[in-house]
Amino acid sequence: MDLLKPLIALLAIVNPIGVVPFFIHFTQNLSPQQRRRTIRVSAFSAFLVIALSALAGQKILEFFGISLASFQVGGGTLLLISAIQMLSAQPIEGRKDDVSEGTSKVDAGASIAVVPLTIPLLTGPATISTMVIYAEKTRHWWQLAVLVGYGVVVALVTFAVFSASGRIARALGQTGINIMTRLMGLILAALAVELLADGLTKLFPVLAGAIR
Repeated sequence: MDLLKPLIALLAIVNPIGVVPFFIHFTQNLSPQQRRRTIRVSAFSAFLVIALSALAGQKILEFFGISLASFQVGGGTLLLISAIQMLSAQPIEGRKDDVSEGTSKVDAGASIAVVPLTIPLLTGPATISTMVIYAEKTRHWWQLAVLVGYGVVVALVTFAVFSASGRIARALGQTGINIMTRLMGLILAALAVELLADGLTKLFPVLAGAIR
C-alpha cells in the first residue's frame, strides 16, 4: 500500500479550508470561549471518525446494517436542511434566542462541532469509505497505525484552519458573512442533492434507469 495516497486523499476530501464559511456561520453568535471549545471538539471528532473508520468502519456499518448508500442519503438530507436555513442567512444552532446561558450554551457549541461541522461537512461518506478501502489494503499492524496517525494530522490541520477563521470573519464583516452564507448555502444544497441522488440510485437501481 502506498502510504502517502491515504493522506493526500484525506486532506483533499476533508478540506477544512472549504468548511471555514460554514464554521463562521454556525459559530458567529458564540462567545470566544465557546468557539474555542467548538474548534477543539470538531478537530478531535474528525480524528475519532477517521480512526474508527480505519479500525472498524466496515464492521460498524455491518453491525448496524447500514450501507454507505444509506449513509449518503442520511448525510445528504442533513446537508439539505442546513442549506435551506443558510439560504435565509440564519444560524442553525447559534441563535441567541435558541440557546440559553451557561452550560447549555457551551453544550450547543459542542453539538455544532459534531453535527454538522464534523459530520457530514468534514468527515462524511467519502471519508469513511476512503478509510475503509485503505484499511482493507493494509497487511501489517503498523500500516493501520499510520492510517490512524493520519487522523491526527487532519485534526491538527482542522484546528489550525478553524482557529484562523476569526480573522476571516473580521475581514468580511456581518454583511459579507451573510452574503457568503447564502452563496455557500446554495452550493451546499447542490452538494446535498448530489449525495441524495447518488445514494438513492445505489439503494434503488431502478431510479438510474428512469433517469436515463
